[in-house]
Amino acid sequence: MSSAAARPANAGRKKRAPLAITLITVGALVVLFFVFSNFYTDFLWFQQLGFTNVLTTQWIATVSMFLIGFIGMAVPVWGALQLAYRLRPVYAKLNSQLDRYQELIEPLRRLGMWGIPILLGLFAGFSAATRWETVLMWFNSEPTGNTDPQFGLDVSFYLFDLPFYRQVLAFVSAVVLLSLICTAAVTFLYGSIQFIGRELRISKAARIQIAVLAGVYLLVQAVSVWLDQYLTLTETGSLITGASYTDVNATIPTRAILAGIAVFVAILFFVTAFIGRWRMPIVGTALLLVSALLIGSVYPWVVQRFQVEPNERVLEQEYMQRNIDMTRDAFGVSDVKEVEYDATTDAEQGALRKDAETTASIRIMDPDLISDTVTQLERFKTYYKFSPELDVDRYTIDGKVQDAVVAVREMNQAGVKEDLSWVNSTLVYTHGYGLVAAYGNQRSSDGEPVFMQSGIPSTGVLGDFEPRVYFGENSPTYSIVGGPKGGNDVELDYPSGDSGETYTTFTGDGGPKLDNIFNKLVYALKFQSEQIFLSDNVSTDSQILYDRSPRERVQKVAPYLTLDSDVYPSVVDGRIVWIVDGYTTSNSFPYSKTTSLSSAISNQEGNQSFLLDDINYMRNSVKATVDAYDGSVTLYAWDESDPILQTWQNIFPSTLKPISEMSGDLLSHVRYPEDLFKVQRDVLQRYHVTDPGKWYSDSDLWKTPADPQAKEGSGSLQPPYYLSMQMPGEDHPSYSLYTTFIPGGGGASSVLAGYLSANSNAGSKDGKISNGYGTLTLLRLPKDTTVPGPGQVQNSFNSDTEVSNLINILKRGQTDVLNGNLLTLPVGGGLLYVQPVYVKSTGETSYPLLQKVLVAFGDKIAFEDTLDEALDQLFGGDSGAQAGDQDAADGETTPPADSGDESDKDSGDKSDGESTVPNSELQEALEAAKQAMADKKSAMEAGDWAAYGEADKRLNEAIQKALELMNG
Repeated sequence: MSSAAARPANAGRKKRAPLAITLITVGALVVLFFVFSNFYTDFLWFQQLGFTNVLTTQWIATVSMFLIGFIGMAVPVWGALQLAYRLRPVYAKLNSQLDRYQELIEPLRRLGMWGIPILLGLFAGFSAATRWETVLMWFNSEPTGNTDPQFGLDVSFYLFDLPFYRQVLAFVSAVVLLSLICTAAVTFLYGSIQFIGRELRISKAARIQIAVLAGVYLLVQAVSVWLDQYLTLTETGSLITGASYTDVNATIPTRAILAGIAVFVAILFFVTAFIGRWRMPIVGTALLLVSALLIGSVYPWVVQRFQVEPNERVLEQEYMQRNIDMTRDAFGVSDVKEVEYDATTDAEQGALRKDAETTASIRIMDPDLISDTVTQLERFKTYYKFSPELDVDRYTIDGKVQDAVVAVREMNQAGVKEDLSWVNSTLVYTHGYGLVAAYGNQRSSDGEPVFMQSGIPSTGVLGDFEPRVYFGENSPTYSIVGGPKGGNDVELDYPSGDSGETYTTFTGDGGPKLDNIFNKLVYALKFQSEQIFLSDNVSTDSQILYDRSPRERVQKVAPYLTLDSDVYPSVVDGRIVWIVDGYTTSNSFPYSKTTSLSSAISNQEGNQSFLLDDINYMRNSVKATVDAYDGSVTLYAWDESDPILQTWQNIFPSTLKPISEMSGDLLSHVRYPEDLFKVQRDVLQRYHVTDPGKWYSDSDLWKTPADPQAKEGSGSLQPPYYLSMQMPGEDHPSYSLYTTFIPGGGGASSVLAGYLSANSNAGSKDGKISNGYGTLTLLRLPKDTTVPGPGQVQNSFNSDTEVSNLINILKRGQTDVLNGNLLTLPVGGGLLYVQPVYVKSTGETSYPLLQKVLVAFGDKIAFEDTLDEALDQLFGGDSGAQAGDQDAADGETTPPADSGDESDKDSGDKSDGESTVPNSELQEALEAAKQAMADKKSAMEAGDWAAYGEADKRLNEAIQKALELMNG
């Protein structure tokens, strides 16, 4: 009965076994296919961009490092286990406890003998695979040509060699230590090591194996301690980063001594392997530990405490100078041009005459405030959006460089009123449209920005360019474009008043093609959407666009770069392109101050820093562009002298283009990057002092002033600003980036202490590179002259009675008054402060309008409708400045007063070669402008954007004609 019952049960288990195996196999195949599809889609993405070698190099390096790590760990551990087991004493008499352990372990012995090495190998392999960059940089390293001041080694040793050697030693140390532990465990379990009473007995085989492994481990530690001498040059101490007096005279020599002792003890272990006496290596190990304590820790402490601290200023002077020089070199501020600026605080008539070009370019449009204004005026449809913080750029208009506030009209699928179907979200709402640019120094008569490029379709002075934005900072996760079945356009292009909407089809090469069933299948798995595989709208000509953020695209093709946080758009050579700055960084530059990158680039005081982003070297080595239409990425080697970039060019050859291949149009839009400037600002707060004695006393510390527009106590710092201005001692204005400093330290005042600018004019449209680009100019203000800082000026604005009264008038009704960016300009022999003031209604659809301008020079302030009026008032009726914030003629242009009688008008007489413009023509132009304004307003209310664009064009033409007539 029981036998009969057992047979069906056994038969059932036998039938289920193939099914279980089949299910496991199918499951494994499915998982493998998912993994494969992920790798395959990555390959297609890189292949389409033309950076396949970047991906394959990473793959080869990662796999190679994994195999090296796996084999390097698994084989020695396996060998140690096998050797310890095979050389065990066969007839060893074990105690009862070990007998029980053997009974438990023996059934799993074979699994353990193979499983433990494999498991440890996997851990080691995955760990090694993440270190491929260090290994490749060592293999491909380039010398820097600079040497460290302590050992005289090329700096490349610290950047490339030392990290590699330490990584190898750490790996070898782990392998030997784990092998030693495994050996000890096996020899103990199988009787090679026995405790008999108080006596420890070790078999000869076990003694040799353990002693040799211990000796090898100590040799590895000896080499590691020896290399630690060089590590002192990158370690941060209480005073400086780098080797101090104590390090040079105590720590470095003792580490060399400890390394020698470790070698001596290792030799004792090797001797023990042959003679069998453990007393000498045990005594040697104790000596090593005592030496590490006494000469490795106590002796340096004694030197520091009793020799250095009483005479620190004198003894550390040489090493402080090393730290100052190497820090300034590592962060690119060693060549900063310092100017003693004896700033005046008296506002005299005509003081700005020599700086008229600078004052004419003062940007009164705040990119952080007018985003809502641009959105209300230029969004047109809710499925478009602009960035909440606009960018600052410059364009050459009629031969003159004009600062501009720019923004890209990107797709906003969240703004579509109806629920988005897969077709709409993937095939229809695929891209944004157009770039909007406003003059930085102009406003309309009602306080709106004056656009140099605007509307749908896009019109303006920037010429014809491809307006469609498939790749941007807010693009959809993925879109399928380029090949609808039947040849009909299905992608929404832009709203049109005549037909409601205009459609288009992508014609570029922007993503992998879905030209076969397999590609459709892998992308359906990648984006978890069966529609990609099943939809009839996906044809063999379709392309899939994804990873569309400019920063993301550049980061993937150049994984070695740290990217600037501010990506900005420009119209270049008939295309909208995103310009991205890339940095090479390191935390291994000798004697250079270590700083947190995230903290340094933050506009928040006391921002939390991350240990993993600590750096002490930084270069703006790469300028990258991403085409907004087809997503193509181009990398330019901007700093070809950077050794880290040269090393990466050896690793990824042919991925970077030289500067000579930059077009003149692109060169004219390249700028000095903001994040690098912030890091340099952070460094110069202390390292503007180059005398070690003054540096030690901290008597001239600086800090970045608080942002005057932020709430008190928020901890916000004033950000750097881009402006076109002429620095003292220069011949002409340049597009620049600037920041200010106030005294640092406890209880410091808020007067201005320094002014730092970076020349951001990289070149011109003719392709000529500017020699001045990147020049850092530091204005040092005399300590005996009280020039108010930004915070003091803002307080003066807020507390001035007349200003307060006028602001209260502006606040009447349901409106808010918003202060724009407080700009500081070195003009008129002093420092001029300019702040636009905006008024915003509290309604839902309201937006800020520029209504007033505040200016200050010394202790005098003015508050007027325009910048010109404010400057003239400030400087006694004659500032000497050119027109700054010209109101745009928006139907309010006043014709010149008539001076002749009626007969003179009709006759049209000419005298002295000058023609008199008939008043009727001018009046006709003004009437046309007035009618165009009315039509523009009506079209906007009706949502007829084609009519709106046509009316806007007529308005510009009428205004231009009126201006020409008035100018004769």
